[in-house]
Amino acid sequence: MLIGSFCYSQNLQSYIDVAISNNPEIQKFDFQYKIALEKIEEVNSLPNTEFSAGVMALAPKMEMPMERFKISAMQMLPWFGTLSSRKDYAASMAESEYAEVNIAKRKLARSISQLYYLLYEIRAKQEVLLKNIKLLETYEQLALTSIEVGQASAVDVLRLQIRQNELQQKIDVLKEENKGIQAAMNSLLNRPFDEEITIFSTLIIPENDVTLNYERLSIHPELIQYEKIYNSVEQLELLNQKERKPVIGIGLEYINMKDSPMITSSYKDMLMPMFSLSVPIFNKKFSSQTKQNKLKLKEIEAQKKERLNSLQADLSKAIALRNQAKIKFDTQAKNLKQAKDAEEILIKNYETGSINFNDVLDIQELQLKFQMNQIESVQTYYVQQSIVNYFIQ
Repeated sequence: MLIGSFCYSQNLQSYIDVAISNNPEIQKFDFQYKIALEKIEEVNSLPNTEFSAGVMALAPKMEMPMERFKISAMQMLPWFGTLSSRKDYAASMAESEYAEVNIAKRKLARSISQLYYLLYEIRAKQEVLLKNIKLLETYEQLALTSIEVGQASAVDVLRLQIRQNELQQKIDVLKEENKGIQAAMNSLLNRPFDEEITIFSTLIIPENDVTLNYERLSIHPELIQYEKIYNSVEQLELLNQKERKPVIGIGLEYINMKDSPMITSSYKDMLMPMFSLSVPIFNKKFSSQTKQNKLKLKEIEAQKKERLNSLQADLSKAIALRNQAKIKFDTQAKNLKQAKDAEEILIKNYETGSINFNDVLDIQELQLKFQMNQIESVQTYYVQQSIVNYFIQ
């Protein structure tokens, strides 16, 4: 089955979808994003309204006007536009959290892909080893037949059997390795560690790779996140400029006066509007915050440039390793063809009555080596392609 460089198999994509839906880390980032969204509503509210009340507990015996009790209410109001600035800052922080979610999803897809291709390598090698064991069994039968006519010795048979035992050992080791990789992948899928994972049995390196659009690297979520953080600092500075403005307070006070012949009935109760102004006269705090924000913007620009350079270097490395894997695969294919030609010559020699089983083992070992190298090249190609996809998908 042919799977293109930028095309996930349906089987692999289904695992990625399951992981994104079930993975606890993705859920963690998603919850953080939802919390950040809620903070927008949190900051878009006025300070608590202050209520106070007082009652005259012990009244002196005199005929002068005197209050019985009073009730007041005061509401502090931020400077015009401060609430909207707080809301904009909280929204910019939420956007930064959303970028974190996208980064986590890409990293998870890359991890799932790499484990998937490791499982492919393990199982493909097992299949090749089984085929080679069957081939050696065929050679063993030839050796037994040759012994009967005096053209081979029992040592040849033993060598072939020893070689089969070695290959069986490799199969058993790969089975244990398969369990470990499968458990790791199930962990990312948030499933029982021993649940079976199906893998396509054949992967072929495509002849022509899809042309890469390097410009897509500029919209990578990691770089977008720096832009969101940069925007949040800008919003923070706008908020800082608003918060250095005065805070206005408006209120109302009601005073209930004790009955007294010194005051008329129309003035027994008093209602007094109140106004207050909180002015940050000593505003070094806000000036310092402005300087910090300017420096922070420069720091973010430097971090973004540094990360862009790093992403470009990592992308170039992944492409180079992917291309190397393709070259190695093609070379192993040529070697494998020549090894099979040599095998056919040996079999023809057997038909003429002569066969060297040492040569048989050597050719078999070469074929196995080339087959294993091909599988490793395929695995390397697709692992590096998953890294390329992480950068520019």
